[in-house]
Amino acid sequence: MTPLVSIIMGSTSDLPVLEKAAQLLNDLHVSFEMNALSAHRTPEAVESFAKNANKRGVKVIIAAAGMAAALPGVIAANTTLPVIGVPIKSSVLDGVDALYSIIQMPPGIPVATVAINGAMNAAILAVQILALSDENLAETFAAYKEGLKKKIVNANEELKEVKYEYKTN
Repeated sequence: MTPLVSIIMGSTSDLPVLEKAAQLLNDLHVSFEMNALSAHRTPEAVESFAKNANKRGVKVIIAAAGMAAALPGVIAANTTLPVIGVPIKSSVLDGVDALYSIIQMPPGIPVATVAINGAMNAAILAVQILALSDENLAETFAAYKEGLKKKIVNANEELKEVKYEYKTN
């Protein structure tokens, strides 16, 4: 099976954050791969990955990194595929350093960026991109969104049962 989405992390210590993206892709039956590559420790491997991802059938790349967070930008500089950056909270700056590193890309090298540790939203964005050309996935994603709505409606009904002396509803 050819991976449509590639999840790349700067270190396997990022895996707990990226598991949410992997689980969502898995739940929606979107093929994906996961690899650890470092823009600083394995720059040649990152460049090779980025230059060859399209040839391997990858359509969207989710790249996560903490601290200096060069990985998403280096990948974006070496591919025409959409890259979604996930800043990882991994330093004394609580991930703000990674956020700034990823969102401050120069003109011509965009990286779509989600919230710090926002891997699930990265996967959702990847699915939305893929669904533009895959009607079955678009329907599956629409059902997923409907399920989110139902969860909130159900939660609101459950809140009606929570009792407080001065609660009016």
